[in-house]
Amino acid sequence: MSNSLRTPTVAVVVVTYNSAAVLPGLLSSLDAGLQGLNWHLTIADNASADDSVAIARRMVPGCRIAQTGRNAGYAAAFNAGVQAADPFDAVLLLNPDVRLSAGAVATMVARLGGDGARRVGIAVPRILDEDGGVALSLRREPTVFRALGEALLGQRAGRFAGLGETVLERAAYFRDGTADWATGAVMLISRECLDSCGPWEERFFLYSEETEFSLRARDHGFLTVLVAGAEVVHIGGESRVSPVLWSLLTVNRVRLFRMRHSRPAAALFWSVVLLREASRAALGHPRSRQAAAALVRPERLPFPPAS
Repeated sequence: MSNSLRTPTVAVVVVTYNSAAVLPGLLSSLDAGLQGLNWHLTIADNASADDSVAIARRMVPGCRIAQTGRNAGYAAAFNAGVQAADPFDAVLLLNPDVRLSAGAVATMVARLGGDGARRVGIAVPRILDEDGGVALSLRREPTVFRALGEALLGQRAGRFAGLGETVLERAAYFRDGTADWATGAVMLISRECLDSCGPWEERFFLYSEETEFSLRARDHGFLTVLVAGAEVVHIGGESRVSPVLWSLLTVNRVRLFRMRHSRPAAALFWSVVLLREASRAALGHPRSRQAAAALVRPERLPFPPAS
């Protein structure tokens, strides 16, 4: 794509669910963030009860609205948005609480494509939090050893590639490089990658859907690349404070591992993740107490179960 003389077209898909408080800030940043590109907007709405859809229609006249009709989850809404979008060369998936910096998307688009086994199918930016700090958005593939490392050392395990999923090296966020996967608040995906890999996995209501897709893309020969010259701000992070969302995140990590590994390996992974949450629950952490219970009885989570 980077070698084409034609201006690429980007389908912007924003997943909303009662997002009226944060959506205007994102929509205001689209023109600058997508400068130099052709683009069109689709709002994939999970039956918002607020003014999310009305705000989008007012601020971006002519945008498409894909209504799921229910709170269908992140992956299902994204798939609906892609299906409703006009033709595109790449699709930009955005949380409504993201703000794009000027030229960020064109910088990412320029990295998509390539030949042979080194095709870039997914490009992600450097993400800053509200205070300007660099978000630790790059991840390594889940393994039993990494789960054990995090159970014993916490996030510090990420200092060692074999012992932690989160990439902690600050320099990694200031140079272009590959990752096994990256957090899904902002993702640019090439048309070729989507066509080869298929839709996102809707059995994940929230969390691990971006992990599954990135690993599946890698299986198909596509790289996930951090583009250090592209920068965005993300206001989110609710999973770090909400016990319910942390429980869902934890359970879905196990579900994903089970999808990609043998039953004995998945049982070992579950045991190690349970060890992590149970040990922290014993220290009085409410979110770990709820996550440990959810690992034992995932059907009690207030979200649609994975089939």
